[in-house]
This record gives sequence, C-alpha cells and structure tokens, in this order.
Amino acid sequence: MSAETRPEKGDEAVEPVESAESAGSAGSGAAVEDTGAVEDIEVRDPVSAPDAEGKPRRTTRRFPLFTRDTARPEGGGRAAPSDAPAPARQWPVLAVLGLVALGLLLSALDRFRIGTLLIGVALLLGGVLRWILPDVGMLAVRSRFTDMVTYGVLGLSIALLAMMVQPDPWLVIPFLKDTLHFTVST
Repeated sequence: MSAETRPEKGDEAVEPVESAESAGSAGSGAAVEDTGAVEDIEVRDPVSAPDAEGKPRRTTRRFPLFTRDTARPEGGGRAAPSDAPAPARQWPVLAVLGLVALGLLLSALDRFRIGTLLIGVALLLGGVLRWILPDVGMLAVRSRFTDMVTYGVLGLSIALLAMMVQPDPWLVIPFLKDTLHFTVST
C-alpha cells in the first residue's frame, strides 16, 4: 500500500491517507520515522497548500460555512502610536461618542432641537474623520466609502429633522406640507 492516495479528478480534498504499515501500532513494536520534511508532499494543483501539519489541503474559493476570523476594516488601525494610552489611541470614536452623549444630555434637559442637532453633527464629524484620517481606530466598521456614506446620510437626516421639528421650525420645506396633506386627505 502507498503512503498517499491520489484523488480522482472529481475529488474535493487532497489528503494523504496512511496505511496500517506506515502508521505503526503500539503492539507491533515498529518505529515510525518522522522526518517532518515537506519535500515528500506532492501538491497536484495550484490551489492546494499544506496545512499546519504539512499535509496538502485543497483550498477553495467558496466562502466558508462558518466564519472563523474577520479582517480588520480598511483604516481600522490605531489613531495614535501603540505606546500611547488606550483612550488616546481611539480619540476619533471617543470624540464622536462624546458629542453624541452631550447631545443626549441636552435633549434630556429639554433642549431637544439643539441636542438632536448636535447628534447629527457628531455623525457628520464621524464621516469627515473617516474621510480625512488614514487610521481612525474603532470608528472604522466597514469599508471607508461605506462608513462615510452611512455616517453622512444618518448625520444629515438627523440634523435636517432636528431643524424641521415643530413648533417654530428653523427649516421649512414647502412641498413637504403639500405632500402630507395629499396623503392624509386621499
């Protein structure tokens, strides 16, 4: 019996199969010589690679059934050197969260319009920081473009809604009133 079995053309994996003679058993007294050399392994196709034990393993281009690891988003590195204390390394996300917390506090203290506007401005600041800075720490969640669009759309929406809130809105958009009357009256 050979130490390796060669797969047929349709086989999914290229894994060596040890025979009973090469594996050795406790009762036979046969010693198995483990050279640990990778030269004995024959990789048949360009997508095969040795695994941690040195055995050839076929890797596919399909997504795995279960995700074991995720890649850090682009720009997800530290915003300050590694010898800086932890809050200094994450200053962009702390600045955005600080402004959001201040906006929530103002909203709780009966300054709803200013507090909500500050929350929208904080999200817009997050989008600008994501655009300008190469590394923003935990402010980076997805790709740079997706983060900028998400922070921008949410921040702009919240800021516009804060300016249009009743009574005495700071921003009046005339066609919205007509649209509302049209939808309610029909």
